[in-house]
Amino acid sequence: MPGRAGTTTDTDVLVVGAGPAGLTTALQAHAHGATVRVVDRREHRARPSRAMMLHARALEGLRPLGVTDELLNRADTTPEARIHLGRRVIEARMGHADLPDTAFPHLTLVRQADVEDVLWQALQARGVPVDWGVEFRGLGRERSLAEGLASGTGMVHAQLRGAGGNDAQDHSGHHSSRFLAGCDGQSSTVRSFTGAQWRGGPYRVEAVLADVELDGRLDPGLLHVAVGRAGLAFLFALGEGATWRMLATRPALPQPTASYGQPGPPVPPEEVARLLRESGLGAAVRDVRWSAQVPLQHRLASTFGSNPLFLAGDAAHAHSPAGGQGMNNGILDGLNLGWKLGFASTAGRPLPELLETYGQERRRAARQVLALAHVIFFGEASPHPVARLARSLLPAFAPVLPLLLRRQWLTSRGIRLLAQPFVRYRTSAISRDGTPRTDGWPRPGERLPDAAVTVNGRAARLHELTAVPGIHLLLERDAGPGALDEVPGLQPVAGRGALLHVHRLDSHPGRGVVAVRPDGYVGFRCGEADPAQLGAWLRLVGALPPS
Repeated sequence: MPGRAGTTTDTDVLVVGAGPAGLTTALQAHAHGATVRVVDRREHRARPSRAMMLHARALEGLRPLGVTDELLNRADTTPEARIHLGRRVIEARMGHADLPDTAFPHLTLVRQADVEDVLWQALQARGVPVDWGVEFRGLGRERSLAEGLASGTGMVHAQLRGAGGNDAQDHSGHHSSRFLAGCDGQSSTVRSFTGAQWRGGPYRVEAVLADVELDGRLDPGLLHVAVGRAGLAFLFALGEGATWRMLATRPALPQPTASYGQPGPPVPPEEVARLLRESGLGAAVRDVRWSAQVPLQHRLASTFGSNPLFLAGDAAHAHSPAGGQGMNNGILDGLNLGWKLGFASTAGRPLPELLETYGQERRRAARQVLALAHVIFFGEASPHPVARLARSLLPAFAPVLPLLLRRQWLTSRGIRLLAQPFVRYRTSAISRDGTPRTDGWPRPGERLPDAAVTVNGRAARLHELTAVPGIHLLLERDAGPGALDEVPGLQPVAGRGALLHVHRLDSHPGRGVVAVRPDGYVGFRCGEADPAQLGAWLRLVGALPPS
């Protein structure tokens, strides 16, 4: 297709990797104006799930892309758990938390395979190609890589190879794009072209996954958790090849060529049976339908890329499975990167400041999430004497745990913590306060919470208003009727009109305006709906043409 700057491109964005991060990046970029292609070296879509949980923030971000209803249809949103502490079994209800500022006040148990399938189907419906069995092999450029990265201009020429070693794009083996998003996992090939260092190291324990049929008296359809001195063992009623999916940890075995984060070789059935037997769950393995050992590591890329190459998901950060953060963090990467690539593809001019904010925002967030997962994993599975001692003492507190778990505020705080309320972008270059400032809204760079509002006499929720792609401008009640008419260039760039939405809130007195980014964060706020200041911010993010 003809490029927007007079060059020739196959698509605006090439996404390498069709996991949750890559599929989300593709959907978000396409929804915000970019043409997109996704390639993945896997020859088949189906693969065993590694992740089993979505949190509220990821669901909120996916809602404007029109996929949350189907995700929830496939999920358990009222999960109940049985915590096994020796002979004591404690009930824990994890649905319907007291979280009034979100439409998803619950833990959501859903297979990664279902998440990928829903996102893939959404891309299919939008005509976005996802090509399987196509491997990214490297880069060629019209100019030197160093010059291109420094200027942020020119094309990215990806070298691709199809299944069996055949070239994979019009028999040329190349795909030209303005931007490339590397979402190709912990062993990312794209990462090697960004110059990023892969900082961190392996864990001393590894995960064992297995789909099993059991004999015993376990309550069906629930999450079972066993706490033992050696670590935790989980049984999810979400098996893909059997009724139960088991997740347990054990000391890491020597792995000279470990593929971190990916299911490795199968585990002998007797070893699966031993792990379950020693967990104290009171069940025996009748049949092992599938199993894999998964080496684990904690790592963070020193850079998330530079225009035009970017990293997202496991290519940028590697987590333990603790707290179910990995898939969620990758989705949040894709929601952040995708809209910026979309706007940069259609703005008709370079937007280096906007694109730089992706790495600024998401690398700091990943560092915080990695620290949270590291702490949780230490308590769950570390062989450190302190962690082992703490786990061995838990049964002594079994009599008081039911009292604590019945306190909804405690469960709610736990669910909120897993949804990453600490992730903020206050210091981002696109988080701006206008003059005069207003304190009636979250600070720029903070998530917009859900709340009841009135619009044109109709009761609504804020997240209902923002549940379509684009930037949402929230006008307070007393802002002048033509407050936005004087914004220079508010008649937006071609094709962008559907991505600017204005809502006047009758329930919010004042004369101000708030601009909400496509990923649900406040980008700009001002106590007066000043056309010049608002227009400057909209131009900064590429939503308006230059003045």
